[in-house]
Amino acid sequence: MPSRRLAGAVLALVALTSVAACSGSEDAGLATLPAAAAAPAAGAELSATDFAAASKRAGTTIIDVRTPAEFAEGHLPGAVNIDVQSPDFAARIAQLDPGATYAVYCRSGNRSAAALQLMQSAGLRSAYHLGGGIGAWQAAGGEVVTG
Repeated sequence: MPSRRLAGAVLALVALTSVAACSGSEDAGLATLPAAAAAPAAGAELSATDFAAASKRAGTTIIDVRTPAEFAEGHLPGAVNIDVQSPDFAARIAQLDPGATYAVYCRSGNRSAAALQLMQSAGLRSAYHLGGGIGAWQAAGGEVVTG
């Protein structure tokens, strides 16, 4: 009889472990993350998970600084496109609310880092960017839309 109890206990443990493994938040993707409690530090480079949570904060504008063609191929939901390589980039960011919060990304993180510096120089006090860009976002299970 003790061997039957041991076998039953092992089966129960295996079943519980399987259920726990299926309920992990990583399987659910970035869409299910709650909004961050506080805005990130100005100029911060965030992981995809932290970027997802921070960008859900009320009043945050997500800015894709890639080219319009790249933006059309796929972008984060709700993002607006302001191409950092466009001659009118400085004029467009000058029109942004300096008191608002901006979540900035590009393909790999290089252009968004450059855009962030330009935005800070223009007086935008609360902006951060996605380290690794949209590639890191997708690798972490983040949604990308077209159109």
